[in-house]
Amino acid sequence: MTSHHSSPAAAPRRRTVVKAAATAALVPLAAPVVLGTATARADGPGAPAFLHGVASGDPLPDGVLLWTRVTPVPEAVPGSGLGPDVEVRWEVSADRTFDRIAASGTVATGAAVDHTVKADVRGLAPDSTYWFRFGAGDVLSPTGRTRTAPAHDAAVAGLRFGVVSCANWEAGYFSAYRHLAARADLTAVLHLGDYIYEYAAGEYPKATAPLRSHEPAHEIVSLADYRARHGRYKTDRDLQAVHAAHPVVAIWDDHEFANDTWSGGAENHTPGAEGDWAARVAAGKRAYFEWMPVRPSIAGTTYRRLRFGSLADLHLLDLRSFRSQQVKTGSGSVDDPNRTLTGRAQLDWLKSGLATSDATWKLVGTSVMISPMAFGSVPAHLLGPLAGLLGLPKEGLAVNTDQWDGYTAERKELLGHLTQRDIRNTVFLTGDIHMSFANEVPVTAATYPLSRSAATEFVVTSVTSDNIDDILKVAPRTLSLAAETAVRAANRHVKWVDMDSHGYGILDVTAERSQMDYYVLSDKRRPDASAAWSRSYRTAAGTQKVERADRPVR
Repeated sequence: MTSHHSSPAAAPRRRTVVKAAATAALVPLAAPVVLGTATARADGPGAPAFLHGVASGDPLPDGVLLWTRVTPVPEAVPGSGLGPDVEVRWEVSADRTFDRIAASGTVATGAAVDHTVKADVRGLAPDSTYWFRFGAGDVLSPTGRTRTAPAHDAAVAGLRFGVVSCANWEAGYFSAYRHLAARADLTAVLHLGDYIYEYAAGEYPKATAPLRSHEPAHEIVSLADYRARHGRYKTDRDLQAVHAAHPVVAIWDDHEFANDTWSGGAENHTPGAEGDWAARVAAGKRAYFEWMPVRPSIAGTTYRRLRFGSLADLHLLDLRSFRSQQVKTGSGSVDDPNRTLTGRAQLDWLKSGLATSDATWKLVGTSVMISPMAFGSVPAHLLGPLAGLLGLPKEGLAVNTDQWDGYTAERKELLGHLTQRDIRNTVFLTGDIHMSFANEVPVTAATYPLSRSAATEFVVTSVTSDNIDDILKVAPRTLSLAAETAVRAANRHVKWVDMDSHGYGILDVTAERSQMDYYVLSDKRRPDASAAWSRSYRTAAGTQKVERADRPVR
């Protein structure tokens, strides 16, 4: 999938302020786009089609990664291994009418890569908006909009990221993506993992008649399975819309492979019955890199670093490929220095990157929570549901060993590095647990707040995956308030927690502060769900403290 014939050209400067109302000027990205007489899907028999949308990702100051998937013939469905090779054209334009082509080229694709297409475009202008599209024969894809990163040392006034995690197809509709797609003020969208789920239809959440069913219906284990599941997800119009509207920066978590993945297996992988683990995880990774606008990075994983001018370095982690197996709570092994969450090479890479960064903010995308969390004081009637959500012992819980709590030696090393080097303005951005948190990250939780914090952490809830009210099948806020109160009482570094809502975050970064605005959906089970601002929390530069903000950033 090598691109060629690239021809760079100049691009316009970014507008200083872009309001959400400007989306009226955007091509209707969620639907096939008519340009001239060609459409994303041709009516003729056997004609190629672009059925899975377009996407961009991993923006650089001079380029961006473009993605699509072409269906050359009707039987070439995702994971089928069918269909001929085809040459796909791509174009990048400085205007939405494609009168000012900035770069173009072709990519050869076929069944060997599931007819996915990637073009790593370079030679573009920094901090600039572009439009892009693909073509095969007489058929054009939908049009996408993307944006390059600011120049390496550019003095950037502000950055704004959409932040999402945990989108289970069967648990609800992806309205959060639709609301992010409607914004015209985002630098990029950060996806913190669990982009797909591997379960069989009706397994998670348990349902005899899910809102919409997985494809394939069985638990995915083979390369064909993972490809088919990615293909199913990318038929969602709201998911297509967010990919077409903004560059997406993604990392994987466990459900891109199997529940509670570690380097040698997973909680729901049965050797023999479900094949060899190494083969299964290799299939999951291959399908991921085929279907996602992500550049394979160090050792073929998702840990990598992106820079956004002098304002922010974004360090992205892979916390599944190298980790030791999770241990049982109370085993005493959580403190074992020989166990790893990151792998030594990745931890050293992260520490070095944080120490040498001259950016104002050091953002760290981590798929699991780094803040310590004790749950022992949660009311008894909520222990079972909370344990099921977090994978904790139901008889009384202490820590979630799938998070950094299960690998305390590495957390201590990392937080010690931040404090000893006086590395300030580190903000961890987290998903995974289907709840929202605003945390200070204490060096020693037992003595906090008398002891210092090393960083701050903003955790976003799930797009659709179940949380407390879903598990208990009660109205939101019916029972969780008691659990939230108990969690905050036992964890004084937790400034806020919401255990019920689904939605997304908007991280707004300036030289003075980083602020997370939390937005919640009215009802994940409705495809037309509305979104409303819930809370905002911010950390001022140099403080490592979290405080509530009165209003979202406009």
